Amino acid sequence: MALKQLSFSAAITGVLAALVGFTGSFAVVLQGLSNVGATTEQAASGLMALCITMGICGIALSAVYKMPISTAWSTPGAAMLASTAAIEGGFEAAVGAFIVCACLLTLAGFWKPLSRLVAAIPTALASAMLAGILFGLCLAPVKAVAEYPIYALPIFFAWLIVGKIHKLLAVPAALCAFLIILFFFMDISAGLETIKASSIFTSLSWVSPTFTVAAIVGIAIPLFIVTMASQNIPGMGVLNANDYQPDSGKLFASAGAFSILSAPFGGHAVNLAAITAAMCAGTESHADKDKRYWSAIFAGISYLLIAAFTGLVTQVVTLAPPILIQAVAGLALIGACAGALVAAFENAAHRDSAAITFFITASGLAFLGISGAFWGLLCGWLVYLWQSSRISKSA
Repeated sequence: MALKQLSFSAAITGVLAALVGFTGSFAVVLQGLSNVGATTEQAASGLMALCITMGICGIALSAVYKMPISTAWSTPGAAMLASTAAIEGGFEAAVGAFIVCACLLTLAGFWKPLSRLVAAIPTALASAMLAGILFGLCLAPVKAVAEYPIYALPIFFAWLIVGKIHKLLAVPAALCAFLIILFFFMDISAGLETIKASSIFTSLSWVSPTFTVAAIVGIAIPLFIVTMASQNIPGMGVLNANDYQPDSGKLFASAGAFSILSAPFGGHAVNLAAITAAMCAGTESHADKDKRYWSAIFAGISYLLIAAFTGLVTQVVTLAPPILIQAVAGLALIGACAGALVAAFENAAHRDSAAITFFITASGLAFLGISGAFWGLLCGWLVYLWQSSRISKSA
């Protein structure tokens, strides 16, 4: 690694990418982990484990390949957890599912047929499942306005106004509005005393996993599919669009391996980044494409520094009514949900199967202890096959 290739613009872009990546979706991660049974301490540990592993993974891959290979946590995967009904076995079963998902992500890198199988899922169905996963959280801003209009409306307007100026800063602006409201307009004195009495730093907390069929089918498989389809494959697309051609299998396997490391501490999945990857791989990082890898390295370093404060972040978030932090998370996902809906229903021939997938997934209902995301994709796929067969016969 040549230090002479380091530039100020690359370093600043990397730090900004990490801040945007963290502030834009950490609320989704905390909500998802809490929803599948994590305590406050376990959620903080999971957030910390993800920051550490994706930071090291991004640094290592970028340094080895001399390419801006950005890594992130699976935001769609966290949103899926947030929309998943409570599972039997609690957080231990969820962690078991995280490990299975991580093994599948690693296997997809080594065994091409598995990654091709995910890529072969019709775009309409994959997008409909993603939209269904995100839909529930995207309703949170509306519910927050109805329940706490005085607090929720400033958060919404901060997101709206700043987003018109710079889209990537919209969610950080909403988060800043949330923090201002929390510290200056809410009575949180009792909660603050609790934080002062405890350490602002957290530590990794081991969770002994249990493996259940319901968690593997209802969490691990949908988490694997949505992470591959919505993070890893688009992440490779961003790199390719910026004229980088790394071996996708090695990148998938590396991210999967780091997912295995984070899973026992509560981390749900590490994968290639998409949005922040575009920041690090673009011309704003550096005019010379061979020097942009420093952006991803600095993003990784920033994630390692942020990891030290995940305990404080988690404790502060718990001081507010849950619907308000859900509202921030929902605002972060509106664009992704809208894009998924467009892709799901763009093809008229597949709208019925996409609609079935979307509605079953969005219902949040579990059948036989298995989450709606799995059933939505399965039922949508059966309808897709039936209609495709009928269309082919009529032709």
